[in-house]
Amino acid sequence: DSMGMDYIPVYEGEEREAASGVKISPEKVQKLGVRTAKVERRALDAVVRATGRIEVDERRLVTVAPKFEGYIERLYVNATGQFVARGERLFDAYSPELLAAQREYAVAAQGLAQLKDADAQTVAGMKRLADAALARLRNWDVSDEEIAQLAAGGEPRRTLTFRAPAAGVVLEKKAVQGMRFMPGEMLYQIADLSSVWLIADVFEQDIGRVRVGQRAAVKLEAYPERRFEGRVTYVYPTLKPETRSAQVRIELPNPDGRLKPAMYAHVEIAAGGGTVLAVPNSAVIDSGARRVVIVDRGEGRFEPREVKLGSRGDEYVAVLDGLKEGESVVVAANFLIDAESNLRAALGSMTAPEASAAAGKGQVAHSARGRLDDVDARTGTLVISHEAIPSLKWPAMTMEFVAANDAVAKAAKPGTPIAFEFVERKPGEWVVTKIEPRK
Repeated sequence: DSMGMDYIPVYEGEEREAASGVKISPEKVQKLGVRTAKVERRALDAVVRATGRIEVDERRLVTVAPKFEGYIERLYVNATGQFVARGERLFDAYSPELLAAQREYAVAAQGLAQLKDADAQTVAGMKRLADAALARLRNWDVSDEEIAQLAAGGEPRRTLTFRAPAAGVVLEKKAVQGMRFMPGEMLYQIADLSSVWLIADVFEQDIGRVRVGQRAAVKLEAYPERRFEGRVTYVYPTLKPETRSAQVRIELPNPDGRLKPAMYAHVEIAAGGGTVLAVPNSAVIDSGARRVVIVDRGEGRFEPREVKLGSRGDEYVAVLDGLKEGESVVVAANFLIDAESNLRAALGSMTAPEASAAAGKGQVAHSARGRLDDVDARTGTLVISHEAIPSLKWPAMTMEFVAANDAVAKAAKPGTPIAFEFVERKPGEWVVTKIEPRK
C-alpha cells in the first residue's frame, strides 16, 4: 500500500498467527521510525504511589483517668496543645475515699509498729489490715514516697497530685478546675509526637507489591521543599469497599515536631521485587479488552501478539504469558503496524467464506459504488471510499485498491463519484478492473 506495507497472504496449512502479520519494506521501517527492544529478564524499579495522612503513633498515646471518684481542686496544665514533661504536675484531686484509705493505712501501719510484743494472732490481723489498705492506695496510683510518709506517722494528704505518665503534647483536656470526676473518666490525653504514623491508602491493584520493611518517601503539602523518609511497618488486613484501597502504615521520625496529626501527604513506596520477564511500557498496546505487543520476526515481518501482563514499573512491565526471552518487540510506531494488521485481519475474516467458495472457479468479480479519493499513478494504487458491498459482507469504508492497468487508473479523477468492478487477484490484493464516473 502507500505506506509500504504488504499484506501477508495466508494459504491453507499455514499457521494461523501469520494471518494477522504484516510485512514492511526496509525503507518504510526507517521512514516510520520503527524501533525494537529485546524481551529480557530484569528487576522492575516499581514505585507505588498513594496519598495519606499523618496520625499519632498509637503506642505513644497515654490517657490520664483516675481510678476513684473525686474533685479537681487545682489545675497545673490547663491548655490543649501544651507540652508536658514526664512526671510534670497535671492537677490536684480531692477524694473522700482516698482520704479515708490513707487514714486507714496510716492507723494500720502505725499500729503494726506498736504491736511488736503482741501475740502472733494480733500482729497477723493488723498486718492483713495494713496490707489491704496499702493495696488500695497503690491501685489508686498513690506514690511510694507518700505511702512511706504515712507509714512513718505522717498526716494523710487532703489531695493527691496527678503527674504526666509520659512526655508529650496534650491532645485532649477535659479537666476543669472544681469539676467532679468519676472512676475511669478520661481527663487528659497525651501523645509523644517524636515519631508519628503515616496511614497511606494504597489501591487494590498495588497492594500486592507492598511489603513490610520497604522504604517510603513522603512529601507534605505544608513543606513542599522537604522530603521525609520512613519505612512500611504494617499492611492492614482489610480493604475499604468504598475506595477499593487498603491502609498501609509508615513510621516517620519527627524530632522537630513538624509532622502534625491530620496533615495530608503524598507517598512513594519503593516496591521493587525480583527479576521478571519484562518489556518497555511503550511496547504494549492496550485496547481495554486486550493487551497486544508487535513482535519483530525479522526481514520486515511483524506479528501482533496478545500478552498477559503482571506488575508495572516506571519504564517496564512484567510479561506473564505470550512472549519468550530474547524475542524483539516494537517500542515505536507499533500503533501504525497494529492498525495495518487489524485491517488485514478484518478483510481476511470477512472474505473467508467467499474465497473458499471461489476456490477452483477462478476470480469472482464484485460491483460497488463509491468515491475515488486518490490515485497514485506511480504504484497504480487507488484510494476509494465505497458503500457497503453485500457480496463480500463489507461495510462502507475507505480502503486501497490496485488498478488493473493505466487505463483504469486514468478513468476518473480524484473526488469523482464512481461505479467500479474489482476482483481478488490473490489473497488480500483487490484489483479494480473497471471504473465509470457516475452522476
